[in-house]
Amino acid sequence: MSEKVWLAYYPEEVAPSYEYPKQNLAQFLIDTAEKHPQHTALFFYGKKITYEQLLKETYQFSNVLKDLGVEKGDRVAIMLPNCPQSVIAYYGALMIGAIVVQTNPLYVERELEHQLNDSEATVLIALDHLFKRVKNVLPKVEVRHTIFTSFKDYLPFPKNILYPIKAKKDGLSMEVSYDQQTHSFKKLLSIASTNPINVKIDAEEDLALLQYTGGTTGVSKGVMLTHYNLVSNTLQTKAWVYRSEEKKERYLATLPFFHVFGMTTLMNLSIRLGGTLLLLPKFDVDMTLKLINKQKPTTFPGAPTMYMSLINHPKIKNFDLSSINVCISGAAPLPGEVQETFERITGGKLIEGYGLTEASPVTHANNIWERRKLGSIGIPFPDTIAKVVDPETGEEVENGEVGELIVQGPQVMKGYWKRPEETSKTLKNGWLYTGDMAKMDDDGFFYIVDRKKDLIIAGGFNIYPREVEEVLFEHPAIIDAAAVGVPDEYRGETVKAYIVLKKGATTDEKELETFCRERLAAYKIPRIYEFRESLPKSLIGKTLRRLLVEEENEK
Repeated sequence: MSEKVWLAYYPEEVAPSYEYPKQNLAQFLIDTAEKHPQHTALFFYGKKITYEQLLKETYQFSNVLKDLGVEKGDRVAIMLPNCPQSVIAYYGALMIGAIVVQTNPLYVERELEHQLNDSEATVLIALDHLFKRVKNVLPKVEVRHTIFTSFKDYLPFPKNILYPIKAKKDGLSMEVSYDQQTHSFKKLLSIASTNPINVKIDAEEDLALLQYTGGTTGVSKGVMLTHYNLVSNTLQTKAWVYRSEEKKERYLATLPFFHVFGMTTLMNLSIRLGGTLLLLPKFDVDMTLKLINKQKPTTFPGAPTMYMSLINHPKIKNFDLSSINVCISGAAPLPGEVQETFERITGGKLIEGYGLTEASPVTHANNIWERRKLGSIGIPFPDTIAKVVDPETGEEVENGEVGELIVQGPQVMKGYWKRPEETSKTLKNGWLYTGDMAKMDDDGFFYIVDRKKDLIIAGGFNIYPREVEEVLFEHPAIIDAAAVGVPDEYRGETVKAYIVLKKGATTDEKELETFCRERLAAYKIPRIYEFRESLPKSLIGKTLRRLLVEEENEK
């Protein structure tokens, strides 16, 4: 590992190491607006916002926060989908030295209350759709000011806009009762100063973000990411997509910015490169296809379920997807069949990468235009070191052996917010222990086997759900699948497979067992099959195995 054998597979255009400026993350916006003031920064259902206008409104919002008493280090929660306000609030908070707390708009009251209390956020920016939910939570938290905004603040919305929150009448807005603590985003912005605010920060020490983990392995924790962490990972990503040119890239922004994957590979990267963000509040396959067909995005980071939905759309041949040059898939394993089919349809490159919230998030990726390996997450980013160790001893294992993936790099978090014990378990001697089981081949390409906590132990044998799922994805009738361990009196645990079939396709347990028996060792073959219309997913498309396990435990 110490030889960094993966460097032999770096493109000539990518250096092993770079200098990363110790600056406020929002400096990317300031610099780009100075260079390309009239270039379109955001496109939102026909509404175009230039970099000059975006910077002006960001300065206004930073002054709004200052007038509300927000100071450096205060936490500002943003509970918005992808829309102009989410970008303005994000960079506006950073400019004043505040710490952004990205909050999922789909959180139920219990989840929202936990995050606001844990982060001790003093300001919350939210959609007016969420007024009732937020109002119910406010008496239980320390938020002093709530700012509500509507999609209609920025454009007269078409009636067919989709967003997964019920609201009155047209589904776009609802009445908000304003008072001294409850404010209108639009009104505050209209009266705010446009003077720049330049709060001095220590980029390596000061936090830009409290990014809460999804809670898939327990209580949701706040990951402390500094300005330097996020600047570094943005520039590492920029180096990897070295053919991307300033002002020429159009980013299809269906990944939510409140998830760190979308925040880095879409929002921060596009702003740094002077790109155009084509904003969608949520992923909807029909709207996405229409947007690609009409607005010609060049870059489309996403989750495997997004690519699956597109290639399996019954009218896919009616849309021109040839503008897409680069797609980086993350958040979940990318099935090889999906990768090959998507590339054939678009003519672009779809590569698998890897990251986690604790690393801002990207640590690995396959080469886009050079050698890659199907099924692999690729090789470590510049300035990133990775190795595979025995989870018990911490000793590095031999190439090809399975162990826990650990990483080092400038993008690795400062720690968990107010959780020193959990920090010490995850950060050890400068290494981030990912909790993912992996292996490295002789060329330095890494392969994720599965989450350590998702491991199935049947009759003393270790079974990794991802390995079973990869085989199931090869079956021509299957569009989605998940494998989990369920209690078994004899084996302790056994494998249960949840299957979603393609429209019009048929198969049965007997056929699937035969199919798996030809491709898996006997102890790995699912003993139970359950056919479903869909599988539970996170908002970025990650299959929530824990919910399937919880269902089994409740039976």
